[in-house]
Amino acid sequence: MISLSLKETEKSSECSIDAVLAAVCPSIIKDFLMKMAPEQRNQVQELRLRQDRPLSILLDQRECFLTVKGEPTFDPLAGYYITKTDIDRVFQSITRNSVYALEEELRNGYVTIAGGHRIGFTGEAVVVGGKVKNLKNISCLNIRIGREVKGCADKVLPWIINRQNNAVMHTLIISPPKCGKTTLLRDIIRQLSNGIPKLGFPGVNVGVVDERSELASCYMGLPQKEIGIRSDVLDKCPKAEGMYMLVRSMSPQVIATDEIGRREDVAAVQEVLNAGIKLITSVHGTNPEDIKRRPVMGEIMDMQLFERLVVLGRSQGVGTLEEVIDGTTGRSLFQRR
Repeated sequence: MISLSLKETEKSSECSIDAVLAAVCPSIIKDFLMKMAPEQRNQVQELRLRQDRPLSILLDQRECFLTVKGEPTFDPLAGYYITKTDIDRVFQSITRNSVYALEEELRNGYVTIAGGHRIGFTGEAVVVGGKVKNLKNISCLNIRIGREVKGCADKVLPWIINRQNNAVMHTLIISPPKCGKTTLLRDIIRQLSNGIPKLGFPGVNVGVVDERSELASCYMGLPQKEIGIRSDVLDKCPKAEGMYMLVRSMSPQVIATDEIGRREDVAAVQEVLNAGIKLITSVHGTNPEDIKRRPVMGEIMDMQLFERLVVLGRSQGVGTLEEVIDGTTGRSLFQRR
């Protein structure tokens, strides 16, 4: 048995894993997890179920395994090994025994369930006409626990709002994987939509293009995450097409989307800016120099479209605000020592 030191995320919303366990996990796995200490169980970020391999848990940004006694361990041989029956039972719970009802989600490799939790899966691809039509013989599942961290954008918002005219600045969030960029972006959307009294900022209409159902975590079209009273969401919509649609139909003052970088995104970003709409988006990377080396992102950066570059990292834990850069001059406005 080992003891894991868990760090509470400041202002993190209470998000119990219990609802996920009740909804999709077979009783044997649920029983193992329910034996964990509550403070540990509520810090679970991912459950990975791989057939004939140990149950893997991402706990406070560290991978561990779980014994049948519900004890975290770093020894995979001491963990509970997932069976085909375990995989089948979870998959049946997700699809409610109707694979055809979720054919589109299966084609994309993930499903969003009630509560905004996301389940990814891999197996044998059914390819028709050169495109993936479905998946069968599912052998791996990744259950990602959806969480909100309300207030995590508090330190960023003063840098991306022009206090003189209360205008939002075009902002690009740069972050390595699993450093909280989506969580940060969600809270920015929420606060801009609701208004920020302490900054004297009134709420604005925010259009959200949520291509992978990660920002609003919609279930049956309804956001499962709190994204503000003035936010409108296009769920499962390609980013470029979604930005065009919002410009034409919803008159947003701000458009937010996650992870740009494809060729078609360039023209869509220009369309948003030409319409006088503010854009807040994100990209995987460690710093501006890193993303400039990529063909499409290099082109976007050379245009100097973004007024603010917000860089996240892990120097003081996941989601650390490392630097804020003036995107037009390249001058560092804030840098963590």
